[in-house]
Amino acid sequence: MQIIYEKLKEVLFAVLPITVIVVLLNFTIAPLNDGQLFGFIRGSFLIVIGLTIFLFGVDIGISPIGRYMGASIVKSNKLWILVASGLILGFLISIAEPDLHILADQVSQVTGGQVTKLNIVVVVSIGIAFLLTIGLIRIVYSISLKLIFTVLYSIVFFMSLIVPNEFLSISFDSSGATTGAMTVPFILALAIGISALRKSRSTSNTDSFGLVGIASIGAILGVMAMSILRKVSISSDITSLDPHQGGGVFEQILLISGEVLMALLPIGILFFILQKTTFNLSKSKVRSITMGMIYTFLGLVIFLIGVNTGFMDVGKTVGEIIASKGNTFLLVGIGFILGLVTILAEPAVYVLTHQIEDVTSGYVTRKSVLVTLAIGVGIAIALSMLRIVIEPLQLWHILLPGYIISIILMYFVPELFVGIAFDSGGVASGPMTATFILAFAQGAANAIEGADILLDGFGMIAMVAMTPIIAILILGLLFKYKSKKEVITIES
Repeated sequence: MQIIYEKLKEVLFAVLPITVIVVLLNFTIAPLNDGQLFGFIRGSFLIVIGLTIFLFGVDIGISPIGRYMGASIVKSNKLWILVASGLILGFLISIAEPDLHILADQVSQVTGGQVTKLNIVVVVSIGIAFLLTIGLIRIVYSISLKLIFTVLYSIVFFMSLIVPNEFLSISFDSSGATTGAMTVPFILALAIGISALRKSRSTSNTDSFGLVGIASIGAILGVMAMSILRKVSISSDITSLDPHQGGGVFEQILLISGEVLMALLPIGILFFILQKTTFNLSKSKVRSITMGMIYTFLGLVIFLIGVNTGFMDVGKTVGEIIASKGNTFLLVGIGFILGLVTILAEPAVYVLTHQIEDVTSGYVTRKSVLVTLAIGVGIAIALSMLRIVIEPLQLWHILLPGYIISIILMYFVPELFVGIAFDSGGVASGPMTATFILAFAQGAANAIEGADILLDGFGMIAMVAMTPIIAILILGLLFKYKSKKEVITIES
C-alpha cells in the first residue's frame, strides 16, 4: 500500500498543474461550457487513478518480464538467438502499441485510404524490429552509441531529401507514436536485463539507455521507405483527427480496452512460453508478474478513457478560442506553458526518469531530467504554434537544424547522456501529448486562416520528439562541467 500511496502522490502533483491551468483559462480568456468543464475534471480524476495503477503494474509486471528476457538472450551467447529475439520482440511489441494504431488511423484518413492502417502498422513494426536488433547487438558487442546514432541519422537525413514533403512529418511522428506507454517500459527493461550481466564493465550504465532511441529510428526509416516506393497524395478534407470519435462512452471503453489488450497479449503469451522453456520462475513470482500485467491493463485503460473522454475536446476548444483572439504572443506563451506541464503526466516519462535515477544510483536525478524534459517540450509546442501562425515556416526548417545540433552536441557529452537524450525524445510524445496537445494544435490551426489542420498537427508530434533530445544533451554538458569543477576543487 505504501508503494501505491507514493505513486498516487507523484501522479497527483504531475496532473494537478495542467488541471489548474485549464480551469484558470476557463474563468478568464477561454471559457468552456459546463459539460466540457465537467468532462475535463472527470478526465483528470481518471488519469490520476489510471496512471497510479499503471505505474504500479509496470513495476511488478512489465519491467521484470523485460529484464528476464534480456538476461536470457545474453546467457544464450549465440548471435542468431540475439538477432531472432530482436526481430520477434521488436515486431510484436511495436505492432501492439496503442499509440501506433492511433497514428495509423490518422494517416489512413489523411491519405483517403491510399495508405491503409495495416500498411503503416506493419511497415513501422518491421522498421522497429530491425533497429531494435541493431540496438541489442550494439549492447552485447559494446559498439559506440555515438557512432550508431551518427550513422543512422545520416541515413535519415539522406532519405529526407527524397521523401515526399507531405510524408516528412508523418515519418518523424511515427517514431514518437511507436515509443508509447506500453513499448517504452518493456524496451527499457530489456536493455537493463542485457546490460546487467555486464556489471564488471564501466559501460554498464551507458548500455542501459539508447535502445528506445535506436528502435524509434526504425519507424522513421520504415515510413520514409514506404513513401518513396509509393506515390501517395494527401487530402485535407478531414477536420478532426480524434481516433475515438463517434459512439458513446461504453463503445469507447470497449475500443480502448481492446487496444490495450492487444498491446499486452503478445508480451503475456511470450512470457508464459519462456516461463515453461527458459525462466522456470517460482509460482509466487509468476503470480506477482501476472497481477502486474492485470494492473497494467486496468491502469492504462482507465488512463486512456480519461484522456479521450475529457481532454481532447477541451484541448481543441481552448486552442480555437485562444488562436481566434489574433494574439500570437498569447498563443505561443500558452502553448509553452501547456507543453511544460503536460509532459509531467506522460506514463512513459515516469518510467524512464525512475529508471535513470535507479541505474545511475542517483547521480542523475529524476527531478533534473523531468525539469529539462518539461522545458524541451514547452519549447516544442511554442515553436509549433509559431509554425501555425507563420505560414512560410515549414517543419524541415526546424527539424533539420535541430537534429544536426543534436548530432554535434552528443560528441561533447558523456555517452550515458546520449542514450538518455535519444530515449527521452521517444518517450516525450506519449498519449497525453498526442491527445490534449494535438487537439490544442488542431484547434489553433482550425481558427487561423491559411493553416493546415492535418499537416500542422502531425508536425507538432515530430517537434515534441526532437526538442527533449537537445535539452537533455545540454543537461549532459552541465553535468560534465560540474564534474570537472568538482575535480579541480578537490585537487586544489
